Amino acid sequence: MMKKTLLLFFLCICFSSFSQVTSSALYDIEIEGIDGEIIDLNAYKGKKILFVNVASECGFTNQYEGLQELYTTYKENLVVIGLPCNQFRGQEPGTAAEIQTFCRLNYGVDFPMSVKISVKGDAQHPLYQWLTKKEKNGKKNSSVKWNFQKYLIDEDGALMDVFYSMTKPMSKKITKLL
Repeated sequence: MMKKTLLLFFLCICFSSFSQVTSSALYDIEIEGIDGEIIDLNAYKGKKILFVNVASECGFTNQYEGLQELYTTYKENLVVIGLPCNQFRGQEPGTAAEIQTFCRLNYGVDFPMSVKISVKGDAQHPLYQWLTKKEKNGKKNSSVKWNFQKYLIDEDGALMDVFYSMTKPMSKKITKLL
């Protein structure tokens, strides 16, 4: 009985340490903001983060409205970070200034946005390496299927879940986790 208790204790310590390693790795990833400033993920420790690859010329572009509503509604406990990507049929061709203007004028977006990044392939951004690889996030492998795929991170920097493009930002699938 004593051996089982010690083994259980040891396993708990190991898994606890692993969780801390993966979450600190997330917070160490640098993301360049659309305004040229670094988005410091450490500033969001204690909040949930919803990472979304976005595009201005996509059938899902109107989800910007829902993302803004989600951000405004849950701002105390959640940050939404939009990450423009041009890898899906060239649906985000604009410059940083054009993307920023489009989002603000058409959807009132005031949540953080990054410069254009790659979410898959050889030039995959380190953030998406973390989000899509179990060896880095400690939870699951995934692949980015299309624009407006969403990754929800908990307050401690652990991956909670992945939501594909069809899942609207204000869906109960997402809001019940906030």
